[in-house]
Amino acid sequence: MESSDEEEGRTFVQVVSEKYNPENFPYCRGNGMGVVVLSSPQGSPIKDRLNLPSVLVLDGCGISKAGDKAEVATFCAHVVELDLSHNQLQDWGEICTIVSNIPNLDFLNLSMNPLSGIELEPGLAEVFSRVRRLVLINTRVTWDTVHTLTRQTPELEELFLCLNDYAQVAESPVPCPSLRLLQITDNQLQEWSEVRKFGPMYPCLDTLVLSNNRLSSVEEDTPQDTLQRLFPNLRSINLNNSGLNRWEDIERLNFFPKLEEVRLMGIPLLQPYTNKERRSLTVAQLPSVTVLNGSVVTEGEREDAERFFIRHYLDCSEETLPQRYHVLVSKYGQLAPLAEVDLRPPCTATLEVRWGERTEALSLRLEQTVGELKKELRALVGLPANGMRLYYIARELGSALGPEEMKYGSRALHSYMIQDGDEILVVPKTKSRTISSTSSDS
Repeated sequence: MESSDEEEGRTFVQVVSEKYNPENFPYCRGNGMGVVVLSSPQGSPIKDRLNLPSVLVLDGCGISKAGDKAEVATFCAHVVELDLSHNQLQDWGEICTIVSNIPNLDFLNLSMNPLSGIELEPGLAEVFSRVRRLVLINTRVTWDTVHTLTRQTPELEELFLCLNDYAQVAESPVPCPSLRLLQITDNQLQEWSEVRKFGPMYPCLDTLVLSNNRLSSVEEDTPQDTLQRLFPNLRSINLNNSGLNRWEDIERLNFFPKLEEVRLMGIPLLQPYTNKERRSLTVAQLPSVTVLNGSVVTEGEREDAERFFIRHYLDCSEETLPQRYHVLVSKYGQLAPLAEVDLRPPCTATLEVRWGERTEALSLRLEQTVGELKKELRALVGLPANGMRLYYIARELGSALGPEEMKYGSRALHSYMIQDGDEILVVPKTKSRTISSTSSDS
């Protein structure tokens, strides 16, 4: 009998009965847990089942059918969100039976169910009228079915159509003015001529997520007028990992009249640049965008980016300069290149090395340490490295500050800010005379 059930699949009612049977919740029977227990319809083989929670997750349960609709209605009176992803539902009639008996359903996830090529009859789609968020990821549903659903969901606000292998978009004769968010990532959309169809279909679209489509351009004959008309309310667009490879496409994003948030990570155009250059050049191109790649653009960052943009194009010929360059030059003026300041310490310096009554000028590598210098001076001064003390005397400040003992063998010479003409005094450790007296004798 069990093998027969597995072949036919499990019903929604069976799964609910097993998952939410009171026998599985022994601590919920007493008072104080806030769990509602309702009686099943008359004649039901299982009595006194739990009333389901408002968020019901039944993913990966092998569901292929609805089961008794009266039982669905009894259990799901308070259900608001339903996750049926990764099941075996391949009949819209069964799905509609479930949905029609959940009167308060707001969110429905049908992802990963095998619905490819299975059309939804318009008469059945009316049961989705209360749904505001619909997830159809990797279902391979046809555009006809999508349009049937959007026509019957007057309150639909969010639609997820990822991983459905769409290379084209079939236009709908009836718009869906309620839709605010369309996520259609990881499909095969490459041409802007397909993407632009979303404008008339979803005229109030606020957020368009197109990441992981190889969209090659944002191409319009008259981009300013057309994009304003097609997407008058678009506030956010995600073009991560698209195929955009021209700055002209980035410039055209300015023609979306309300656009303020953009994601452009992983596009070919920006690959040759460093992370800082990518962000600066993009921020400078998009003056109305306040959030780029998830990070807020501050006023200070924008000014720095726009100045960087001007200097980036200083050496370009007039005919290759982008229009944005001229706009920014009129704002900041013609900027001079930034002076290149090398803050690295000098590599060598010529110092006077003095020991006893002798003095010799030496060119020293300043990246070496005090310990290494002592080894280098052994032959010159005739002392072992551990038998000498070194004192640094700055030529300009020596008289004011006096000698500074170079105590630490691991300290690099450049950290003393050594300059040409400074002095290093070598004193034997066994010698009793003080440095001050040695210095005064000189």
